[in-house]
Amino acid sequence: MKNQTLSLFLTILLSFVFHLLMIADTNINKNAINIYHIHLSEEIQPAAARMIKKSFLEAQKSNVDYILLEINTYGGRLDVADSIRTRILNSKIPTIAFINNNAASAGALISLACDKIFMAPGSSIGAATVVNGNDGQALPDKYQSYMRSMMRSTAETKGRNPNIAEAMVDERVIVPGIRDSGKVLTLTATEALKYHIADNISEDTKDIFKDLNIQNYNLIEHQITATDSVISFLLNPLVNSILILIIIGGLYFEFKTPGLGLFILASLTAAILYFAPLIIDGTANIWEILLFLIGVVLILLEIFIIPGFGVTGIAGIICIVAGLTFSLVNFNGFQFEFNFITGDLLARSFFRVVAIISVAFVIIFFFGESIINLPGFNRLVLKSEQFSHKGFTTRQDELYQMIGKEGVVIQPLRPTGKINIEGNLYEAISNSHYVEKNTIVKVLSINGYSLTVSPKA
Repeated sequence: MKNQTLSLFLTILLSFVFHLLMIADTNINKNAINIYHIHLSEEIQPAAARMIKKSFLEAQKSNVDYILLEINTYGGRLDVADSIRTRILNSKIPTIAFINNNAASAGALISLACDKIFMAPGSSIGAATVVNGNDGQALPDKYQSYMRSMMRSTAETKGRNPNIAEAMVDERVIVPGIRDSGKVLTLTATEALKYHIADNISEDTKDIFKDLNIQNYNLIEHQITATDSVISFLLNPLVNSILILIIIGGLYFEFKTPGLGLFILASLTAAILYFAPLIIDGTANIWEILLFLIGVVLILLEIFIIPGFGVTGIAGIICIVAGLTFSLVNFNGFQFEFNFITGDLLARSFFRVVAIISVAFVIIFFFGESIINLPGFNRLVLKSEQFSHKGFTTRQDELYQMIGKEGVVIQPLRPTGKINIEGNLYEAISNSHYVEKNTIVKVLSINGYSLTVSPKA
């Protein structure tokens, strides 16, 4: 009996102690400083802006005490860097930049926007001249002036030397006692600390927290999900350029081959992959997608219903190009707030879309027939049913015997239709544009299970 009483007493005592420990642990967690840790170690492109936007919103929802932005980048797009800078400046949560190696160009602007800057030994900040992304040459002075004003105003807002910030952009800016004109300013960690651009030099994040007198903290790492990775991949300029190629190529080859098949499916899939991440990112608007779809419909009308190639087809091409171009520029609905940065981005987006479409047509011109005639495509493309009792024949050996023969168009070629050769009906594709009914045509070659024809001279 005594043993049972002792066991019960010890059990109650241990439970009470454990409960006290749990309460103590809870109090410690409640009193801990919550720090949201973000890694920015990529080129400053739309994917980076999306990541920063999402992480700042998550940090705000988590009610953290600090946002720690670990930076290692050589820069990127000016408009994207400006949007990140603005988000940091407007943050109600104190921000800390930890430059872990490089904060060049756009990275320098983003760092200056933070409340505190810590730099790892051997790291650097500066070299913020705006350059051409193709050849690395400095852009005209209006771009440098805009970047100088952003760097200066950002430095002033955070109590840093605005002249030093300007000197990181323009080699003509003289900072007495620091640097004469001649080269764009880049500061080492030691120099940045000396001239009060950086707050301290730190080996790692633990050193930063120690310097800020933060002993009890929870470090919350920003998690990049698989969806984030896919969206970032699709937002890559090279990837969405390839998607535009597939959209245009798919439409063309579908028009050249009868029936709803592989090509139109590829084109629609590419269009979804092109527009979906832009909508999620907030860059594209619904009206831009509708503009693109209207363009596709107009071209379909031109090819299959309206003879020739005129106003409808040209309007369709304009709508497609406009839809693809506008979707790359972040407009707030129909509010077109133009400045030279937005105008430059719009111009570059337009020329990129036009260049990609031009490349698509060059590929089609030189390799189109070869692609259509590949055995794999002939098996994959869906064909409409053609019954022999209706006068159709689909034996390919018979099709080859039709080369050089003449037939009569019984269904207008736009560019596909049907022709009659010696009492048999064949699917035909015009090698030119619209061919009217009752026109005599000559078979030039075989295109899959269709005949490529040309009006008889």
